[in-house]
Amino acid sequence: MKVILVNGGPHKDGCVNTALEEVAKALNKENIETEIFWLGVKPISGCIACKTCAKTGKCVFDDVVNEFVEKAKDVDGFIFGSPVHYAGATGAITSFMDRVFYSASLSGKGDRFMFKPAACVISARRAGTTATYDQLNKYFGITQMPIISSRYWNMVHGNTPEQVKKDEEGMQAMRILGRNMAYYLKCIEVGKNRGINPPEQEETTFTNFIR
Repeated sequence: MKVILVNGGPHKDGCVNTALEEVAKALNKENIETEIFWLGVKPISGCIACKTCAKTGKCVFDDVVNEFVEKAKDVDGFIFGSPVHYAGATGAITSFMDRVFYSASLSGKGDRFMFKPAACVISARRAGTTATYDQLNKYFGITQMPIISSRYWNMVHGNTPEQVKKDEEGMQAMRILGRNMAYYLKCIEVGKNRGINPPEQEETTFTNFIR
């Protein structure tokens, strides 16, 4: 079993990575393979709703989004990490997740995420963590991904990696998150072995407020 942890911060070895590494250590102790996927610092375009992905199976912007969606087919769980920028997720991870989930659903690759557990991890110097936490969890809810929680909300505080490590409660939340993710993945594995299949899917119904 494998979990991929997305570092949506601009610093490869920054505060978000510090939190994700603590989660990864807990997962590894439970014999779950991990990979930290850094978005990098190159600009990530937002979705332009061109729907090219529905025709070609890939986003028209061939960057980390297509790379990640391809990796997702071999992954069992996901954790997305973001620092707080102006009381919300970074522009980079917002554009990234918009395109990942939109292109996967339109291209028929939504099964790479559906029913797979997911969580988000938020890092902030001081405030904006709960708003960002709410923002990122919405991607999982719309994709039928079980949301994994910790003992407290999945957040750490500090302005540097060293400060984050001193956030004892936050780091404990990361370890508990890792163990909770591992527990859920093992439960899914047992279910599969006993012949328990995912729910039958209905054809999607699209409506708006005038019909």
